[in-house]
Amino acid sequence: MSTSNQYPAKPRPGDRVAVLSPSSGLPGILPLPHELGLRRLREEFGLIPVEYPTTRKMGATPKERAADIHAAFADPGIRAVISSIGGDDQITVLPHLDRELLRADPKPFFGYSDNTNLLAFLENLGIVGYHGGTVMCEFGRPGAMHPLTAESLRAALFTSGPFELTEAAETNGANGRWEDPATFACEPEMRPRSGWIWHNAEGRTVEGASWGGELSIVSWLLMADREIGPVESYAGRVLFLETCEEMPSATEVYRILRNMGERGLLAQFPALLMGRAKDWSFERPLGIGDRDRYRAEQHEAVLRALDEYAPATMAVFDVDLGHTDPQLVLPYGGRIEVDGVARRIVVTY
Repeated sequence: MSTSNQYPAKPRPGDRVAVLSPSSGLPGILPLPHELGLRRLREEFGLIPVEYPTTRKMGATPKERAADIHAAFADPGIRAVISSIGGDDQITVLPHLDRELLRADPKPFFGYSDNTNLLAFLENLGIVGYHGGTVMCEFGRPGAMHPLTAESLRAALFTSGPFELTEAAETNGANGRWEDPATFACEPEMRPRSGWIWHNAEGRTVEGASWGGELSIVSWLLMADREIGPVESYAGRVLFLETCEEMPSATEVYRILRNMGERGLLAQFPALLMGRAKDWSFERPLGIGDRDRYRAEQHEAVLRALDEYAPATMAVFDVDLGHTDPQLVLPYGGRIEVDGVARRIVVTY
């Protein structure tokens, strides 16, 4: 576990960036958001996206996907790597990765969800990554990119230094089908939302290197004992967690955190940023009241685990990270300041 992580050099407009599918080749069967995301990378961000053999290939083997990662990092003309989308088996790609090759020319990597695997891998090499910003979801958002998402992504891609996160005044209500061209004729349904919820924040400020990601992927890494350092190596760091469209129950969230607590891991973090829970999916199209209850139950589950295993930890709930719209990018392994006095979160890109 590196104690001083390196921020890779940032791309500039006109640079080539790799677009990879380290998890799932969904661009091959759902091209509409992918093509839109590529167009925005070119026209709104001034970057030149470069695809690889498995970017649009469903069922690519872990070794094939690792080869694309190697090719992108080994090419000196590629100045950033952006994932197309997540998936569920990226953990099988990690054993095929060449640590020295990736360390030789560090590059900013953008992704979240199943890409938590690669973010954790890079962080163990001492390389800061970026939790957020996939081609199909954020760049390929129907209608237009959300202004807060675009601002955060632009800062993370092109600038270095402190960036204060902004609370969103609205959140995504429901999504349209990516197979349907009509979905992309307008922006997603949005509805008003309340702000961040602070816990144990009075008179406290925590600053440290971040670690975490999508909660189920973190639990899988722990189960496989892969890319996990000694418990004490996480002391003083800022933990961030979020849940995905599979919408785990409050019981499951509590049990994962309980096991992290039993491992002695949860108490190492003096601050936790908990993403606003994804509370709607095509499989579970909850109504407004049920969505509010789902988020409240998850909130209570997290508080229960903290009360039992990390009662001194400061927490901020409903942060716009991970599976949220809008989405704020977090540096993975980079510095985050959680200021409970001023109720501010400042990241270092």
